[in-house]
Amino acid sequence: MDSGELGFLWITEILNSRYEEYWRAYIAGEVVRSLGKHFFREDPVTYISVQHGWIPPLLGFLSLREKWDCIEYSGSSGFIALRILTFSPEYAEFGPMALPVLTSSLLPTHPLQARHLPLNAFVRFAPGWFSPQMEDIPRMDLETLVETVGDPFQFPGLPLHDGRPVDSPDYDPTAATAVLIGFASSDLWQKHIRSSNFTSFEEMVSTWDGKRTALESMSYMRKYLRPLFTGLNISVAIRRLEELQCLNTAEVVIMWAWTVDVVTPVDHDGW
Repeated sequence: MDSGELGFLWITEILNSRYEEYWRAYIAGEVVRSLGKHFFREDPVTYISVQHGWIPPLLGFLSLREKWDCIEYSGSSGFIALRILTFSPEYAEFGPMALPVLTSSLLPTHPLQARHLPLNAFVRFAPGWFSPQMEDIPRMDLETLVETVGDPFQFPGLPLHDGRPVDSPDYDPTAATAVLIGFASSDLWQKHIRSSNFTSFEEMVSTWDGKRTALESMSYMRKYLRPLFTGLNISVAIRRLEELQCLNTAEVVIMWAWTVDVVTPVDHDGW
């Protein structure tokens, strides 16, 4: 057992202990900071093998941490926990647990001011947003998540380059937009998305070069666009995007469907 795995076991024990919440958050935060030194000794880090069992203690810590932002070092421990989450595999069952954590972290008033990290985690947890477990989540919570995700290209107060914060080249706003396009095809989510979620993407794909860039990016995102893998779901998504007057985005969805052979132009039933 390496020190990384041992650290997550400690976090679990701390969170389940009888210490007062403040001390649980403080002590667990110190363990998370140690994990940061373990995982991020080399910069940049391109990959961490995050295990299935590590995700609940990370989310549990982040949830508890939200109540105690005044704790010394809480900022760095929260940043580290979110950063580790961005390397997690696409586990579907953690959607309900991740939703309140990401909703809080995405708020423009959140003290971390690290919007790219919860947005990356939002993409990583994409299978969870479409899982049957989400049916039990209050509709207001679903709407709040979509509202806080907002326009994935927007980072108030931060300098940007190609829609990314200059200090986080690993964030791709098109990936988060792809998940939102998937929401447009879902009965659970489609009523919650707004045209404001696609404002920057609409502008980006208003030109042929922008469409080409978007399609190149989306071609690597089949796993995030699984809800669109039938002609019926694509037509539902296009209809919702048209209702929102996001016509450029709807056109890109059609072009994407043809490009990756999800639906062919002669598939009359599909269309």
